[in-house]
Amino acid sequence: EAGRPFDLVIIDLTIPEGMGGRETVEKLRSYDPGVKAIVSSGYTNDPVMQDYANYGFSGRLTKPYRINEMKTLLESMIQKN
Repeated sequence: EAGRPFDLVIIDLTIPEGMGGRETVEKLRSYDPGVKAIVSSGYTNDPVMQDYANYGFSGRLTKPYRINEMKTLLESMIQKN
């Protein structure tokens, strides 16, 4: 609404009683087809985590986060600008 896209979003795959990551990324892509979105979950066997790109995500971050993995992923995503 402000006319400024996000640089990057990290979206949890599962939100109890709320819109989960899969639905959220679809909505974000309707506003900004080039949105950079990282899916995050501890459910590593979920199909979205296994094949994140086919669900509209640019990367994945498995819980629990490891700071070096997060740093590397964020740096690679930011450098793609």
